[in-house]
Amino acid sequence: MRTLTITMTTDWRASLDRAGEDFIAAWQHGGYQGESLLFETPAMFFGRLSARRWEIVRALQGRGPLIVRELARSIGRDVRRVHEDVRALVELGLIEKTPDGRIECPFADIHVDMHLQQAA
Repeated sequence: MRTLTITMTTDWRASLDRAGEDFIAAWQHGGYQGESLLFETPAMFFGRLSARRWEIVRALQGRGPLIVRELARSIGRDVRRVHEDVRALVELGLIEKTPDGRIECPFADIHVDMHLQQAA
């Protein structure tokens, strides 16, 4: 089971350091530590992951590979717009293309971690 943690933090250097430490731990212990996606601000996150794109991710989770037309039909959207959103989600790594051109969400669990703190 693949997992993904999406994190929003302005301290991207610390997050990269943690990701490197997690990779080393996984390498040394041979266990899967999950995958991560980092956004520097909530605006960057919401700019790339709209409600319609989340709908695509949810529709694909656990369904296996689908063609874009089939996905669009299942969520009641225009094929062309779904294709644009799919392209963006593939670039982010939230969904993947199979060798035969279908798309799927490989993550059984996606966790979004956003921490907002009062300005000093």
